[in-house]
Amino acid sequence: MAYETIKSETRGRVGLITLNRPKAMNALSQQMMREICQSAEEFDVDGKIGAIVLTGTEKAFAAGADVKEMETYEYSEAYIHDLWSGWDRMGRIRKPLIAAVGGYALGGGCEVVAMCDIVVAAENAKFGQPEITLGILPGMGGTQRLARSIGKAKTMDLVLTGRMMDAKEAEACGLVSRIVQTTNLLEDALKIAEKIADYSLPAVLAAKEAVVEAFETPLQSGLKHERRLFHASFATEDQKEGMSAFVQKRSAQFKNR
Repeated sequence: MAYETIKSETRGRVGLITLNRPKAMNALSQQMMREICQSAEEFDVDGKIGAIVLTGTEKAFAAGADVKEMETYEYSEAYIHDLWSGWDRMGRIRKPLIAAVGGYALGGGCEVVAMCDIVVAAENAKFGQPEITLGILPGMGGTQRLARSIGKAKTMDLVLTGRMMDAKEAEACGLVSRIVQTTNLLEDALKIAEKIADYSLPAVLAAKEAVVEAFETPLQSGLKHERRLFHASFATEDQKEGMSAFVQKRSAQFKNR
């Protein structure tokens, strides 16, 4: 379908979503949220797609939520409409989500990054939760997902001061998976996605599910869940092909079944 605030396209077995509000520094509006979620969901059910890349521009991944859109909201309006709850849809995407972050990823932009599974940052990337400077607090998971991924102390630092951290600091604290040259950002992110998409889709989905489970259950429950998924992988044709290829010293030809 046609989108107004994003671009959605395929690159082989990779779905590419590009935030496309350059004049607004890719500020996240309600419409953009709906379009990002819908595009991701469409790629998620497309059997020809194995991974999804989410990116913005070199200057800004997303500089925050659209303050102009929210400025006039009253409590009752925000509460009744459950403002920003629509982002919960991203947590139900089963295929790997890879964020390719250049420039500013602030506020809602940083929270969207935290929703993704792998974060590739350009050298010029900046991350932060500046909501406190507006008299509010993060409302899309900034106090929750960040605390789980980078720890209490670093999250408190960002949320309570509103400061920004660069790509090196973000990598050191665990928000960023790897840093690449700014000019190579999208190319490198797509290479990662292509590599993942070439593997067995059932194995990739199960692996992501197992890692996500680690953040939501006690250790023993997570270990049991992982083991059951591991056992289940032996029921797939791809497991037979992958192990046979290893023994025969050839490249595996996965069929995603």
